[in-house]
Amino acid sequence: MTTRRDSLTKADAVIVATIETGVPTLDEARSLLSRFQTMIRERRRPDLDVWIEAAARSLLASFASGLLKDKAAVAAALTQSWSNGQTEGQITRLKLVKRQMFGRAKLDLLEARLIGTQ
Repeated sequence: MTTRRDSLTKADAVIVATIETGVPTLDEARSLLSRFQTMIRERRRPDLDVWIEAAARSLLASFASGLLKDKAAVAAALTQSWSNGQTEGQITRLKLVKRQMFGRAKLDLLEARLIGTQ
């Protein structure tokens, strides 16, 4: 669904075309997904409302519903220049190390491992 057609092998392109012919709603979902990726990459806030309306009538309706519930956050992500990605990455790393060490050590060893890996 997310691979561009020019990146597909000839055999894969034939398979995708056959599937899309048999399931037209899948072709529409692929198109919507491509539009969504472009909207996010190019930070096109004005396109958000139109995209949500179109997606709400497709196979992506559940995803569109989720975006609609937190539309303010999605709109902010498209318009604001800052991100909390670095913070989220550090939290993910901490949780990974914690899970790897579960039942093996106490807090002092966990702290030593986190400080030692930076």
